Parts: sequence; structure tokens; C-alpha cells
Amino acid sequence: MASLKELKGRIASVKSTQKITKAKQMVASAKLRKAQAAAEAARPYAERLERVMASLGSKIAISDSSPRLLAGTGKDQIHLIVVASSDRGLCGAFNANIVKAARIKARELEAAGKTVRFYLVGRKGRAVIVREYPKQIDRYFDTTALKNQGFVEAQEIAAELIAMYERGEFDVAHLFYSKFRSALVQEPIGKQIIPVAIPAGGAAASDAAMEYEPDEEEILAELLPRNVTTQIFGALLENAASEQGASMTAMDNATRNAGELINDLTIVYNRTRQAAITTELIEIIAGAEAL
Repeated sequence: MASLKELKGRIASVKSTQKITKAKQMVASAKLRKAQAAAEAARPYAERLERVMASLGSKIAISDSSPRLLAGTGKDQIHLIVVASSDRGLCGAFNANIVKAARIKARELEAAGKTVRFYLVGRKGRAVIVREYPKQIDRYFDTTALKNQGFVEAQEIAAELIAMYERGEFDVAHLFYSKFRSALVQEPIGKQIIPVAIPAGGAAASDAAMEYEPDEEEILAELLPRNVTTQIFGALLENAASEQGASMTAMDNATRNAGELINDLTIVYNRTRQAAITTELIEIIAGAEAL
């Protein structure tokens, strides 16, 4: 059984940890409001741009002169999986869930005979993928020195992906990130970003009478790279909100667990102390009787 000194030291240690988790929870809660507002503000623009891409793409016949970001390379062999994770821990299963979704997709593609490559954004998602696919990592995008990932970083990632695509390093790119639903729910999402996926239904009925000036292909040539950047930027914002929500929930659970552990240790400490006092009294009484 642990001594009274050891128990007292452990209680003090758990109380210190509880203060840290409580402070981290409050910080995550404060950051969550701002991150959630940014993610929700970006959604309408990204969704509308995707609808415009679908409308424009459905109005042209895919040919050799069509933008490659729309027409594709003509092959479907090499798939690049872009995994966006965080640089900091203490956020529960946030990073693990994103990596798990990416690994499931990679296994499905490999089972279909496809070649899988990886482009990793953020530090926390690297270890598992590097361990499982050590020779299939094409790029790391380092964000450790950044306080927040924003539009500039999205532009840099998009520019590098498009350059790799133009050089023929991959045929299809999939982006994996976590979509923010609430502080308790963050949903891992995987979507194709290169080439732009045109829905099977084509343009919406409300777009049927729309005419574009200049023609659709010229507009697409301008908007397609912007669409890739926008989708990546939206993913980074969703990740930021999801990370803070997951962190707040994880730290709240840790704070409550620390409280329960403190209560349990305090009970053990009191019982041990009571037993020690009882033993000392028995020894004193026995000694007095012996005299």
C-alpha cells in the first residue's frame, strides 16, 4: 500500500493536472466561437462555387482543349490522398479519425489496383501514415510555425497540388479533413478535388437558362484553380473549428476524470491515515499497559 506521503504527492499532482486541463478547456472554448464563425461563414461561398462548377461543367463537351482540372488526365491510376490534420494534440480522436478515413480510402483504392500516394498537411496525422506507407509520401506541408492556417496556406497547397497535377504526378486527388458539426460531433470527410467532380445530374434546373460571357471554357479556366483553393481553405477552417471542439470536449472529460481520481485518492488517503492513527493508538495503549 502507498504511504501517506506518496498519496499526498499524487493528489497534489492530479490537482495540478486538473488545473491545466481546465485552463485548456477554457482556451479551446474561447477559440471555438471564432473558429466556428469562420467555418460557417465560408460554407455558402464554397458550396455556391461548387454549384457553379457543376453548372459550367455540364454545359461543355469534354475534349482535349478542355481545362485539365475538369477533363482529367485521361487516366485513373495514380491517386493522391491529401490528409489535413492539426499540429497540436490534446484533442481526443480528432486526428485519428481523419487518418482512419484516409487509410480506409487508400486500402479501397489499392484493392482496386490503383497506386496511392500521400500529401500530408499538419504534423499529428503523419506518424500512422508514415508507419504504414513509408515509401508513398510525396510531400509534407509544414504548418508547425503557424499560429493559424488561413487562405495564404490554402493558396500555397493548391498551387503545389496543381503543379504536381500538371506534371503528371497523379491523376486524381482526394482531400480528407474533419467537418465541424458541433462541439461534440466532428465528421471525417473525404472528397475529390482534382479533377473537379461533376454531379451525375448535371446543372440544376434553375441554371438551365443561364448564359455565360465569355464562354464556359474560358470561365472554367479561371475558376477551376480558385475552386481548388476554396475547397482547401474551407477544409482548413472546418479543421480548425473541429480541433477546438474536440479539444474542449476532451479537456472537459479529462477535468471530470481528474476530479473523480482526486476523490478516490482522498478516500484512500483518509483511510490510510485513519489506519495509521489507530495503529499508533493501539501501540501507545499496549505500551502503557505493559508498564
